[in-house]
Amino acid sequence: MSVAARLAALGIVLPAPSVPLANYVPWVRTGVLVAVAGQIPLRDGEVAYAGAVSDATLADGVAAARLCFINMLAQVQAACEGDLDRVRQVVRLGGIIAAPAHFTQHQIVMNGASDLAVDVFGPAGRHARTTVGAPSLPRNAMVEIDGWFELA
Repeated sequence: MSVAARLAALGIVLPAPSVPLANYVPWVRTGVLVAVAGQIPLRDGEVAYAGAVSDATLADGVAAARLCFINMLAQVQAACEGDLDRVRQVVRLGGIIAAPAHFTQHQIVMNGASDLAVDVFGPAGRHARTTVGAPSLPRNAMVEIDGWFELA
């Protein structure tokens, strides 16, 4: 099944890639790898999940991570000239979760992105990852995720 078909089956329509907020580019391709800059949970240009995950529900944190990955897919699609079937492997995801020191469920939040990677790419969606907490993120986002992808 194509990536486009999997996205359609999941009810996901990719947004237009977001524009960087500062002096950086949204993705860089080097050889067969694409590095994608941190994506936050934007929907229609607004932060959909804001503040610390501990001030919301765990389900909100998972949904925020999922939305970050959807936004990342929009960037990868741009890097692939529109053809996400060129993704051979999701290599690595890095997640930053806005949370206080006592919060310890970062891995559950990050599964929102990791699970979607596997849903979209099948076995090629399994990846290495790092998940950490931070007291705040740009634009008061709840989650920020960056990633590395191997292309055909």
